[in-house]
Amino acid sequence: MRSVSEITLAMEEARMTTKQNSALGYALLGAIAFGGTAANAAEQITFVSQGGAYQAAQTVAILDPSAKKLGITINQDSIPDAWPAIKTQVGSGKPIWDVVDTPTGYCLRGGEQGLIEKLDFSKIPNAAAMPEAYRSPYSVSYEFYSSVLAYSQKTFPKDAPNSWVDFWDVKKFPGRRALRNHPIATLEAALMADGVAPDKLYPLDVDRAFKKLEEIKPHITVWWTSGAQSAQLLNDGEVDMEMAWNGRVSAVAKEGAKVSFTYNQGILQSTSLCILKGAPNLETAVKFLNEAVDPVHQANLPLHIDYGPGNPKAFETNVIKPERAAQLPSEPANAAKQALMSYAWWSSPAGEAAEKRWASFMQK
Repeated sequence: MRSVSEITLAMEEARMTTKQNSALGYALLGAIAFGGTAANAAEQITFVSQGGAYQAAQTVAILDPSAKKLGITINQDSIPDAWPAIKTQVGSGKPIWDVVDTPTGYCLRGGEQGLIEKLDFSKIPNAAAMPEAYRSPYSVSYEFYSSVLAYSQKTFPKDAPNSWVDFWDVKKFPGRRALRNHPIATLEAALMADGVAPDKLYPLDVDRAFKKLEEIKPHITVWWTSGAQSAQLLNDGEVDMEMAWNGRVSAVAKEGAKVSFTYNQGILQSTSLCILKGAPNLETAVKFLNEAVDPVHQANLPLHIDYGPGNPKAFETNVIKPERAAQLPSEPANAAKQALMSYAWWSSPAGEAAEKRWASFMQK
């Protein structure tokens, strides 16, 4: 089991509908050009994301405006799991992708393995102005989502659970519970339930986390495996509270389900932009990366989909109205309530060992 592939699965699930390319999806299948055509553009890049409603939203909010402003062509491709293709392309010595929007863990692993370019932030001022925790030597945060505590408003009309301590308190908050069948975010929640502060989680005390999970395990009705399943559990009233992705909860709430969630002690997670090693259009890719995290472009994204901008300066542009900002996971006040996931830890040997241990935990 690989952490980054599981993160990709999570993000794929969160995208509503995802274009399913073949295993050879890294080959450009009828690439779409923006800002001109490949024949007449002086500069171009190939940008790869995860398809579906998410890629459609970023095209309108970020890709089209960036192409126009820079005077370049942006050819697009999409693939649910970019990691195998990244390895294949760079290994061939002739990569055809330039910039990839992918789970942050891929960027870190790729950088360590010589598959992703190291970034020169002097050439990416918009990224350099972002919090250090939102970038790495190989990547820049592009958008955020959260694993949150969601609950039924029918079961809890007034005194609702507001922390993982509450989730673990089966006497004060009785009801059917669900957690994700994966250690990522779940171990973090267990540690916060055991009193660890959100900003003191890493490196994770894995033994302590699993001990706390043993306490709640008998009370978990469902261990869900997809975002769609988690949303259905809430929508159908099969559980009273659960860990879920904020976008999934918002979606069923908009459809009329009496559900809500709290960002308190949420786990803030991200996808990032990174550039393939040996990218054919490296200089243009760097310029695009800077433009893609421009605060105004970033502010446009949540106008089209329920994800938070990667650049917190987006909230200073006045593009995102206060009532909309309050709904987003990366809004500064909401972000301050949460734990920022450490993809560096999950990509480390300790993180990989925790994933292997999870399988044993679930089999007991």
